[in-house]
Amino acid sequence: MNENRAGLGYQDFEEVRTQHIFYIDKTDFIREWWEYADKVTLITRPRRFGKTLNMSMTECFFSNKYENRSDLFEGLSIWEEKDFNGEYRYRKLQGTFPVIFLSFANVKAASYEEMVFRITKVITDLYNKNDYLLGGNLLNEKEQKYYQEIEPGMSSELASDAINTMTGFMQRYYDQKVIIILDEYDTPMQDAWILGYWEEAVRFFSGLFNSTFKTNKYLERGLITGITRVAKESIFTGMNNLDVITTTSDKYTTAFGFTEEEVFTALDDAGLGEQKEKVKKWYDGFIFGTSTDIYNPWSIVSFINKKGKYDTYWSNTSGNGLVNQLIQKGNPDIKQTMEDLLQGNSFEAEIDEKIVFDQLNGSADAVWSLLLATGYLKVLNVRTLDMDEEGLGAEGDVWYTLTITNLETKRMFRKMIKDWFKNDTEVYYNEFIKALLNDNVKKMNTFMNKVALNTFSFFDSGNKPSDQTEPERFYHGFVLGMVVNLSDTYKVRSNRESGFGRYDVMIEPLDKTKKAYILEFKVLDSDEDEETLEDTLANAHAQIEEKQYEAELISSGYLPEQIRKYGFAFRGKECLIG
Repeated sequence: MNENRAGLGYQDFEEVRTQHIFYIDKTDFIREWWEYADKVTLITRPRRFGKTLNMSMTECFFSNKYENRSDLFEGLSIWEEKDFNGEYRYRKLQGTFPVIFLSFANVKAASYEEMVFRITKVITDLYNKNDYLLGGNLLNEKEQKYYQEIEPGMSSELASDAINTMTGFMQRYYDQKVIIILDEYDTPMQDAWILGYWEEAVRFFSGLFNSTFKTNKYLERGLITGITRVAKESIFTGMNNLDVITTTSDKYTTAFGFTEEEVFTALDDAGLGEQKEKVKKWYDGFIFGTSTDIYNPWSIVSFINKKGKYDTYWSNTSGNGLVNQLIQKGNPDIKQTMEDLLQGNSFEAEIDEKIVFDQLNGSADAVWSLLLATGYLKVLNVRTLDMDEEGLGAEGDVWYTLTITNLETKRMFRKMIKDWFKNDTEVYYNEFIKALLNDNVKKMNTFMNKVALNTFSFFDSGNKPSDQTEPERFYHGFVLGMVVNLSDTYKVRSNRESGFGRYDVMIEPLDKTKKAYILEFKVLDSDEDEETLEDTLANAHAQIEEKQYEAELISSGYLPEQIRKYGFAFRGKECLIG
């Protein structure tokens, strides 16, 4: 760490060093990466964790374009690294390799065609930067013609081999193999999944990455970064030379993000040392491999830059869209688990760090895997089943105990859920809650029907919303809203056992002198001889009494007269409460 200015948004290592911008020394990553000597390394870390700055740092160290730039590294750990003979063993490596540094950070596209255009623009920029290769007699006539055909909008077939071909030209020019650095490789993949051109994108990237990193005989080393580990079967087919480093791996554990020691030293230097414990509560919680107490750099630098003002700096930056969609459209199990998480609890799941985007719509575990990879959840405990466990899995399966990463992330989730009920719907929703707490059944009916009308389809993930499935999706999203809005004064739980069954929703006040609530949601079912919503409502109340749902509240010390029992009867988007 140094005493320089805590500037935000710097991703160019040379600029950070020459402009004297706040920097915590991460150059030991260069040593670690070089000594592991893996042919191609993929490192996944959440967004805003210094990936791009570290890749720029690696380029500045190895690239011959930065030959004799010792000024960028003097005083940093890599420059002081010595061998057994006391010699500075890494200084002689600085500026000695041809390096290609590419980023897909800006490849955000609404269609497959636009995605290919943006990728080909990145490749064209690479060729333009190296047009010195066209001078002299390095390239023959056919190669020069090929060079000129590289342009934005070129065919995907031409694009897929273009990086490989460029490394061949550079290897010939410098008589040395090339290091390729690719930053944010998976940014276009997320858009492809969200916007419906996933299969086409997979085919394109499979060809591009195979040519660039697997069959490239001109490659010295490859270094790839991203947020997620997209399944090897999708785009890294057959790449046996790929070493994948995820958030649970034990390599490079402190290279991305700030350690607690680094954060506390920075706070002391900034005159904010008295804020350490509160900073820890807000921003600590990331765990990479065996390294705990990792902090997000963007939040810490922002906090220092803003003179000690607490805010959701990291979670306010772009990138929450996919997470929002997965929880909003997710099945009831996902929403129910989010209820527990927002109330400070943890849960156990089987995690597969290979993100298979095709499974995100149907698998809760795939969603939790993504939230872990993107930094919204952290691992509290890992256990391997030593015997077959009914309901979990077979001997040898690995299960992770997960919880929300920190207070900043929790506040992000709360804001995200509040945004589900916005504009007019927010007014209706808040008025419904008010009416519920005041036992005003007439207003409850008025405002619930307006909320339901505006939000049913919002929570449905199918192309043809079903009258039978919509209310269930709706009420779990609705309950999440109550968890967020009532958390200061009530515990809100759903689908838990009480008496002889599982109630839909229970609202228990923290002040035990106040009223508690049991809510039962039912859809009109003609098979149960229900002809009207009144029939369905009567069945909801019958179930509450028959199953003795109030047992949990009675055992907690509530008197029967404190407990309110409401049925919610649905037919399509129409609701009757009583």
